[in-house]
Amino acid sequence: MEKTSPTQIEKMIYIIRDQKVMLDSDLAELYEIPTGRMNEQVKRNLKRFPEDFMFQLTEFEFNELQNLMKIKAERHGGRRKMPYVFTECGVAMLSSVLSSERAISVNIAIMRTFVRLRSFLAMDKTISEKVGRLEKSTNHLFKIVFERLDSLEETLPEHPKDRKKIGLNKET
Repeated sequence: MEKTSPTQIEKMIYIIRDQKVMLDSDLAELYEIPTGRMNEQVKRNLKRFPEDFMFQLTEFEFNELQNLMKIKAERHGGRRKMPYVFTECGVAMLSSVLSSERAISVNIAIMRTFVRLRSFLAMDKTISEKVGRLEKSTNHLFKIVFERLDSLEETLPEHPKDRKKIGLNKET
């Protein structure tokens, strides 16, 4: 039984319907059980999996996911039904349905990965806000500088067009 790395798990998290989710087949692979067996356990406990914990992909969503994320094609003739995806809460709930040692350790790793991703997103948002504030203050400063340059330009005397220029003359 090999240890599951956070990087391996991160690659299995997708954004669908504006939610971070994991495919049933990826989860089953991590738990080292057949996808059908895992989904059987879920269906026996459907009350534990409301729509915000788990939902079934539409054919369009699944095709888009396959095209954009380059999901590996299923072996043994492919899927008969559209896959289920589990949100972070759904993955946590799986731990109450699947109680093997492997499922417990994988769930802990997945939860830690979701928390890490959430902290990265929060950090990214903070950085974006700081850059936005910096941009706003910089734009304000540039506006002041250009206004002052414009007012200086108005007060400068005009020079005659035929005046002698200082510096090297190209004609000599």
